[in-house]
Amino acid sequence: MLQFPPWKVALILLALAWGVVMALPNVVNMDNAPGFMPKKGVNLGLDLQGGVYLMMEIDPDEVIANRLEVFAGDVRGALSNVSPSERIGHLPEVKGRELEIKLTRPDADGNFPLDEALRRIRKLNGSVEGAIGGAKTYEIEARGNDTIIVSVPQTSEEALMKDALGKTMTIVRRRVDPDGVSEISITPQGNSRIILEAPGEPDPQRLKDLLSRDGKMTFNLVDNSPSAITAAQSGVVKPGYRLLEGPTTGPLLVRNIPEVVGSDIANAAQGFDEANRPQINFRLNSNGSRKFYNTTRSNSGKLFAIVLDDVIMSAPRINEPIPGGSVRITGDFTQEEAQDLAAIIEAGEMPAKVQFLDQRTVSPTLGHDSIRAGTRASMIGLALVAIFMIVAYGLMGGLAVGSLAANIILILGALSGLGATLTLPGIAGIILTIGMAVDANVLVFERIREEQRAGRSPMTAVQAGYERALSTILDANITTLIAAVILYLLGSGPVKGFAVTLAIGIVTSVFTAFVVTRWFTVMWLKAFRPKKLAV
Repeated sequence: MLQFPPWKVALILLALAWGVVMALPNVVNMDNAPGFMPKKGVNLGLDLQGGVYLMMEIDPDEVIANRLEVFAGDVRGALSNVSPSERIGHLPEVKGRELEIKLTRPDADGNFPLDEALRRIRKLNGSVEGAIGGAKTYEIEARGNDTIIVSVPQTSEEALMKDALGKTMTIVRRRVDPDGVSEISITPQGNSRIILEAPGEPDPQRLKDLLSRDGKMTFNLVDNSPSAITAAQSGVVKPGYRLLEGPTTGPLLVRNIPEVVGSDIANAAQGFDEANRPQINFRLNSNGSRKFYNTTRSNSGKLFAIVLDDVIMSAPRINEPIPGGSVRITGDFTQEEAQDLAAIIEAGEMPAKVQFLDQRTVSPTLGHDSIRAGTRASMIGLALVAIFMIVAYGLMGGLAVGSLAANIILILGALSGLGATLTLPGIAGIILTIGMAVDANVLVFERIREEQRAGRSPMTAVQAGYERALSTILDANITTLIAAVILYLLGSGPVKGFAVTLAIGIVTSVFTAFVVTRWFTVMWLKAFRPKKLAV
């Protein structure tokens, strides 16, 4: 156990060198370092860097209603986008948690093609893009002789919410950090809540403005006949349409079911028009380009509204078929507004509108004070432990202090290398680790003392001390590691930060106590060959 062949020594030195290199960016500016050297230190959490904390929730009822609206578009394609002789007249409408499909064209005998409509709609179930839960995604049943009801069964709701939560988290990240360079933290809480922590973000209202919009982009045909608009303004809205308006269009009667939807958009970006005014450019994917071309080819002379969150951004007139799928939105935008709108469109539509349940803003000054206090506490704790170890165990205690310093370097290196976030509870975890690392050395040293009292030589006493303390130390650290894992899995935010530093500290403590300190001790014994250990 006390043999350290060259390959073992090389591995120990390699581990210590890795820790030093990874920890360097925390104390030295590495901007001018060689390309292979790490440039970034430990990520600081919200409580240490300052920033914004938001807790959001998505509404299950709205998730289901939005999913049914998407399915309504697929139903329209199955019943209408066929040859004229096979078309089935219908009027879809989402009512709460149900999609009601009213058949509108009976045959000469007054019968509706209910069975054929059911067959086509059931064929869609479980096969449409984005379906959740296989063949039982939707329950489809007839009501009377002219109505079909589509609903989401309880068995599919949990999977639907899980899918919606994952999509919402992805969209939140794309909107808040479109370039992927910020140190934001987005974590789920339960099956409907999301925690967003944005260190360094000074403006919580901007985040809320970015996230409060649905980002629902649609392209809808318009009935711009004056009589229909006048009737709608007086409260008589044409079935299958709704009255919307925009800052430059005035009120327009827009078809409920869109021709092109947000999922058909491939990318979006802020640009400039010929007069150097900000505009939004985006390109449709192949499916969206095809639908856009077919719509513009079949509806010459009609207005085609571009709608974002029920506001008409633009409503150009269709003059000719438009291939290619390139679209632009012009308007009275500032550059920042155009950038934010492009980020919203690029990120895609929220599965449901988010509601803000909690908001906190942490001052950067408070974060700096926390770092200063945590660093001071760590240094004081390390100094007191070092004094105790040297007074109680002499030279062996000094060797343990050396391995303790290596332990802290390895913890910082591991946190930096893993891209983990250091929080105030995380600093507490490091301080706790210092005590736990010393505890392992104390157990070993006490065993060595007992072996020396029994008359063993220094080398034999050291070997026996490490062998007999091993099981006790492993048992204690494994149980603590299990607790850290449970904290990480069940906790959130600062609790997770504490769990991460504690778990890393446990691993590095065992390594430094049983490998580094033992290596220091063996080197000293072989160099000086004392008759008795000062322990």
